[in-house]
Amino acid sequence: MNSSATPAGRTRFAVDIGGTFVDAIAYDETTGELRLHKASTTPDAPARGVLDAVGGLAPRLDDVEAFVHGTTLGLNAILQRRGAKVGIITNDGFRDILEIARANVPGQYMYDFSYAPPPPLVPRRHRVGVPGRIDAQGDVVEELDEDAVREAGRILVEKEGLRSLAVCFLHSYANPEHERRAARILREAYPEVSVSTSTDITREYREYERTSTATLDAYIRPVLNDYIGTLEARLTDAGLTHPLHIMRSGGGAMTAELARRAPLMTVLSGPAGGVVGASYLAREQRLPKLISFDVGGTSVDCCVIEDGEPGEVHEAGIDGFPLLIPIFDIRTVGAGGGSIAWIDEGLLKVGPHSAGAVPGPVAYGAGGTEPTVTDAALALGYLDPDAFLGGDMTIDADAARAAIDAKLAGPLGVTTTQAAASVFRVLLARTVGALREITVERALDPREFALLAFGGAGPLLGPMLSREMGIATTIIPQVPAAFSAFGMLMSDLEYEFATTVLRPLSDATLADLEGAFAELEAQGEEVLSTQGVKPEDRTLVRRLDVRYHGQEHSLGIDLLPGDTAATVLSRFNAQHEARYGHAMPDAGQILTLRVRAVGRLAKPELRELPHTGQGTPEPVGARPAFDVATGRTVTFPVYDRSALAPGHEVSGPAIVEEGTSTTVIFGDQRLTVDAYAQLLVTGIGGDR
Repeated sequence: MNSSATPAGRTRFAVDIGGTFVDAIAYDETTGELRLHKASTTPDAPARGVLDAVGGLAPRLDDVEAFVHGTTLGLNAILQRRGAKVGIITNDGFRDILEIARANVPGQYMYDFSYAPPPPLVPRRHRVGVPGRIDAQGDVVEELDEDAVREAGRILVEKEGLRSLAVCFLHSYANPEHERRAARILREAYPEVSVSTSTDITREYREYERTSTATLDAYIRPVLNDYIGTLEARLTDAGLTHPLHIMRSGGGAMTAELARRAPLMTVLSGPAGGVVGASYLAREQRLPKLISFDVGGTSVDCCVIEDGEPGEVHEAGIDGFPLLIPIFDIRTVGAGGGSIAWIDEGLLKVGPHSAGAVPGPVAYGAGGTEPTVTDAALALGYLDPDAFLGGDMTIDADAARAAIDAKLAGPLGVTTTQAAASVFRVLLARTVGALREITVERALDPREFALLAFGGAGPLLGPMLSREMGIATTIIPQVPAAFSAFGMLMSDLEYEFATTVLRPLSDATLADLEGAFAELEAQGEEVLSTQGVKPEDRTLVRRLDVRYHGQEHSLGIDLLPGDTAATVLSRFNAQHEARYGHAMPDAGQILTLRVRAVGRLAKPELRELPHTGQGTPEPVGARPAFDVATGRTVTFPVYDRSALAPGHEVSGPAIVEEGTSTTVIFGDQRLTVDAYAQLLVTGIGGDR
């Protein structure tokens, strides 16, 4: 794969930062060529890793038409507690709402009597209440004390030295007037201080969740703003003249300027790229049921896609902190290629700790001492130490085997091969549990789905997982190691606007809500207009969050032209029965109105290739590797993916290498190459 030629003609770039590597992909709109370059993640200076990856594809960016970027920088700041010191200004008497929370115990800790909630991101001395109150109908009960707001700012900024503030008042979803006035006062008094207001992020009820959302936004805002500013400047110096776009957690992209104003919307933007790409392939190839399976250096991310649409939620949590933003319904397991295998009281465990990019697996020879999944793959013969990352990176397979022998095989009393194979069995068990949450527990049969495996280790782990769960077909896309970056090229500009209404579902209510929808749509039109989207490329989608009267949570139902209360309730009942196994005769209630504003962007075309492959191609070599189908080490023929063409077939066991990832086909599986040059792995006798 050529990684040094300067792009010619119309080129689109996408860059995805992972826990171990930065993936940069260039797509030539004229020829359809995709080129990939990987560089090590640089945690101390994230922009440097991005520029290293981009520089491997093009020394200059003058001809680049679009540049999309996904990053987990904000997420990592939360997980590692490296965000800004934040102050909270809220209603008098409610300064402890962030610490009281919901006073519940998460389900996974239900029987853990030693459970303690994570400490609040903001200590009590940095939380200040001010007089002023708005009721649930949006009426002002007590005027905002502006002098108290100024005094709160003085305490938090001048006395405590804080540089980021979150403002969240009760019932501001119904009337944001007090929040906006408080923010204006604070910005006028302290223009150098970052101010986040809850209603700029979400206009939904639940005061604790909204406070947490605003606090997380304030926590990562300075970190992300500094990073985006640095990256924009460096890309401009390299010749980029088009706007930098950042992926949203719920799919779609936003300009860097909007990302600076709403940084929390990007907090899960890295995994979102893969889901967008998987949804695109599902629609283009008419795959009604697909599971995206993204295996990176630190995590496994899974998402169910039905009829080309990924699951989506509007409330999620990060490390115990809730946030109210639209995101894909992704299940994440803290175990990837860099995850550490370790012994805990005689039991083998894999993850969630990761060797990361520094020091990395033992085989990297960069100071790592704990065996990882990558070390286990080398010990089992799945990876070629002389061809790792196309031969650009020197790794030590003997060191990997020695670490597994000393740290795992010895304590467990088994051979090195048995210990390495057990690492994958434990990893698979954790992954199966995550997939069951979004399939079996929602009345979905995973055997009816195809598995799209990507990420650096996805093609290796995907065929194993399919065997374990009875999934008929595993699809390995082109450039799987950078598929998340490829998915970013498929993104449109997307923004969501919402407001809580809490009204009964009736025809009269739908008529009354027309004005509220019109206001949300006006906001969407304004944002798309400021981004330069032509009117003919804009789409506005209305949606209602509906629940039965008395329920706590809701389901999203698209509001179509001509809909009545009866048709909305009928679709809600059908979705409720599909999700939970039953529907009820109760009346419906509208919780939230939502409008998604979409600005369509040009996308790479998915092209079918001529059927030039005949039979089984010649392997380029062979090596011994562990076959999970037989439980023995046998000879695996090795194939070069670049030599595989549509129509070729390979029976397992076999290994397919492509520099940045390796696909492993076991003895009870076979591989075929389809018209899109994708690798299809099926069981013997299986079919797509």
